[in-house]
Amino acid sequence: MHHVQKERITTLNQAAHGTGPVIYWMSRDQRVSDNWALLHAQQLAVERRVPLAVVFTLSPAFLGATLRQYAFMLRGLADTARSLRELEIPLFLLRGAPVAEIASFVSKHRAGTLVTDFDPLRIKAGWRKHVARELNIAVHEVDAHNIVPCHHLSQKQEYGAYTLRPKLLKLLAEFLTDFPPIIRHPFAWPDPPEPFEPLSVIGELPVDRSVAEIALPPGAAAAKNRLLSFIENGLGQYNTLRNDPCCDGQSGLSPYLHFGQLAPQRAALAAAGVPKAEEFLEELIIRRELSDNFCCYNNSYDQVAGFPAWARKSLDLHRSDPRAYCYSPEQFEAGVTHDPLWNAAQHEMVITGRMHGYLRMYWAKKILEWSPSAEDAMKVAIALNDRYQLDGRDPNGYTGIAWSIGGVHDRAWGERPIFGKIRYMSNAGCKRKFDVASYIARIERL
Repeated sequence: MHHVQKERITTLNQAAHGTGPVIYWMSRDQRVSDNWALLHAQQLAVERRVPLAVVFTLSPAFLGATLRQYAFMLRGLADTARSLRELEIPLFLLRGAPVAEIASFVSKHRAGTLVTDFDPLRIKAGWRKHVARELNIAVHEVDAHNIVPCHHLSQKQEYGAYTLRPKLLKLLAEFLTDFPPIIRHPFAWPDPPEPFEPLSVIGELPVDRSVAEIALPPGAAAAKNRLLSFIENGLGQYNTLRNDPCCDGQSGLSPYLHFGQLAPQRAALAAAGVPKAEEFLEELIIRRELSDNFCCYNNSYDQVAGFPAWARKSLDLHRSDPRAYCYSPEQFEAGVTHDPLWNAAQHEMVITGRMHGYLRMYWAKKILEWSPSAEDAMKVAIALNDRYQLDGRDPNGYTGIAWSIGGVHDRAWGERPIFGKIRYMSNAGCKRKFDVASYIARIERL
């Protein structure tokens, strides 16, 4: 069997491997193919000649997620469960507090090793550490999301893309390799569960149903189709169209990457060598891994305390500057500001679960301009992003908001009211970039 690179694997406790089955606690990487964590778990199970199972813990109140995100995730997971079943690997869907559920499952099945995937978010890191302390078997964390594993790439928070890029490019050839296949598991699980039906699970979940599902097809097959379609039809124009919200110039891959239905490494392998792919690969590899680095090494990634010192000082100096407009969280959510462009971007997110990348920056910066403080702006931007975006609660989202409001990974710009030295964006600047009236008209037709 293929051995997963040791740099991807972090041992979370000092316990020894037991003799029982191997359990893969799937969390961030919700797919069968192209999954280093699942490959590592299977390698351990085959070497020890034991069964392998996948467990997924469904936490019903996860960071304010709504029906929109849960339904997309569960429909994708049902596909993953079917693919696993064909390989003699069961998927158990557990409901409740993740730490207690995992500890109970491991104990009940006398598991020998627990493998899980890497996620830099505080809540997930906390769960993994707690589980590793509770269990008396070895717990391995495998970075199945980043091409160059986050902990191996850098051991500290990087200042920006300019400091991360040379480190990453030096290591890229070593890690940007193709994936071996998951094989049909030779040691069957004695009592596999019945496949779960996503509709019935969704029906039982106590989640906020006021944010509706969207029509985007979920799952690994849909992710692969979207990737191939983008490479064939969109990648050639990505450099010129990606910053124009009037064009369908973006990849549309972020929900699939967020839910782990597509490996970023698979997308990079597909795009590498294609003419004019540089800008896409910069976003997919450098910027995305920079976001993981920020959230991994800065525990205040979603707070003003996480901003660089120059930005905090500058925002403080302008804390009492008069605001020409000041909106409540409810007004922001309803999209009833004085700015038709901002309102249109907010409506697009509420209706479709996505917002164009260029407008995400403008949207967040205006929340700063029209809020009583940077602290208020962070709360509003994160709450709206995580409630409506299909790819909410993601390191990319938190880092993008921290860049927009707090200058993270940016430099100091010219001083101005409210913003201080934080980079400013204006409606007039947007009008120079793209046809604002045409964009607003398109959103009004949704």
